[in-house]
Amino acid sequence: MALSAADLSAITLTLKLAAVTTLLLMLIATPLAWWLTHTHARLRAAVTALVSLPLVLPPTVLGFYLLVLLGPQGKVGQWMLALGLDTLPFSFGGLVVGSVLFSLPFAVQPIANAFAAIGARPFEVAATLRAPAWDRFTSVAVPLARPGFITAAVLAFAHTVGEFGVVLMLGGNIPGETRVLSVAIYDHVEAIDYANAHLLSAGLVLFSFVVLLMLGRYGGHWQKVAT
Repeated sequence: MALSAADLSAITLTLKLAAVTTLLLMLIATPLAWWLTHTHARLRAAVTALVSLPLVLPPTVLGFYLLVLLGPQGKVGQWMLALGLDTLPFSFGGLVVGSVLFSLPFAVQPIANAFAAIGARPFEVAATLRAPAWDRFTSVAVPLARPGFITAAVLAFAHTVGEFGVVLMLGGNIPGETRVLSVAIYDHVEAIDYANAHLLSAGLVLFSFVVLLMLGRYGGHWQKVAT
């Protein structure tokens, strides 16, 4: 049994979406995790809850509100139209926005935990050597938190690959544009094409198993290397 051109396109689009989302998440989650780990601001609890919201919020709810906000009648959508830009719903850019927000806790929490595990001592030593703040972050915090970065990247990528509710609500089902792997499986089930649904689903099960196996087997190794 061979995959159709439409299914191969869905797989390619899914991998592209996961790669772009993971890259953006690492750029966003790193300073956010650092701030959450070290701040004493009163807003910390509220920001932590907001970041963690996708863990308990149904994906369709998040997708619906993003669709309203980014659509032509939404505040962000109207702002983009005023600038002469296309709105984001039912586009690859919309999928990226939804994926970043939905997978944010999977990137922030491992990095924040890694930063917290470092403790204050290494930074105090670096400060006595007159290392500036940025140097302390890049030369001390980032290398020691490497296991957290690896875990965050792997989880963010894997979580994006398996998304369904957010991408369907925000992106719809446009072949070659927004039809990702999870939506392709849904299409096959609706068409009672269980053979191809099994084929794609089995691939996702195997992918998920390998991801969890890697995290379980090499997590301890990464931790030893970092310390």
